[in-house]
Amino acid sequence: MLKIVSIAVCLVLLYPLAAGAQQKMNDKKLEKALRKEGIQLEGERGSWLAYQGERVLLVLTDEPNNRMRIFTPIVAEREIGATQMERMLHANFHSALDAKYSIYEGYVVSVFTHPLRELTTPQLLDALQQVVNLAETFGTTYSSTDLIFGGEEEEEDQKEPAREKRS
Repeated sequence: MLKIVSIAVCLVLLYPLAAGAQQKMNDKKLEKALRKEGIQLEGERGSWLAYQGERVLLVLTDEPNNRMRIFTPIVAEREIGATQMERMLHANFHSALDAKYSIYEGYVVSVFTHPLRELTTPQLLDALQQVVNLAETFGTTYSSTDLIFGGEEEEEDQKEPAREKRS
């Protein structure tokens, strides 16, 4: 019995090391994964434009600091009103799962950030889709997937006109 417990403890302690050794995403692996999926890329390692349907996504990595970011512009910040801003913030908690709304250089963007080395290929591909979905649902459901955290009240709050001018 002690031998079985010892083996189990060793497996539990060593599994994270083995799993980490298998993955370790980097710029080269990230680029290869995107190209394998047929995603058109422009740019150089660590700074790409990725084309997903009608959307242009920016994929930025920082290998030394173990970070990566995917984002796409949605609308100029000056074109949205207080109601839309509030709905974006609510969505960041309830319906924007891994992708979030943010403001960058005067634009509302959909963004996904993650530690680079720990990122898996399935997470990368899911992140791309969530960023696109969140951008596409701006002004309607404000959601990155079909999953919504919250009740019917939150879903009702999501219904509004597509654009609202800031007062």
